[in-house]
Amino acid sequence: MRHVELEALIPAEQATTVFDSVRRWERYPDLAPHVKQTTVHATYPAEDASSSWELHFRSGLLRWTEDDVFVPERGEIRFEQSDGDFDSFTGTWTLTQQGDDVAVRFDADFDFGIPSLEGILDPIAERVIKETVAWALTGLFPAVRLSGGVELTEPAAVGV
Repeated sequence: MRHVELEALIPAEQATTVFDSVRRWERYPDLAPHVKQTTVHATYPAEDASSSWELHFRSGLLRWTEDDVFVPERGEIRFEQSDGDFDSFTGTWTLTQQGDDVAVRFDADFDFGIPSLEGILDPIAERVIKETVAWALTGLFPAVRLSGGVELTEPAAVGV
């Protein structure tokens, strides 16, 4: 099981504003170059929210559908793959008001279920997922401060 995490601080924002922006999965293809397509099947306040994702990955696409749970009063968005290329994929977005700023933490765990290829696939998938979250946050909130060693540069080829 591989773990992905990213922390960010969004200055001079309210947690409710950040929550409402982050959960707009349909905007991610315009925000993050790795995201080819998202389809929102149902979203907040629906109890059975779900979305489908396609990310450029290696020389192809990484696809999955996830069940999304939105808990605005706790500043949480939880997701779990219901179908797709991972053997398992779960995670949480946590947003916390810290004075005038909002702290954002993204955590995810994934497993392709192919032990012989985990040394090759896992690091690439971790980078793509982390960069996707970072690109989305910087696109939504240009003043965001990212931590966790992620550096964003315009990709020459998104499939890498």
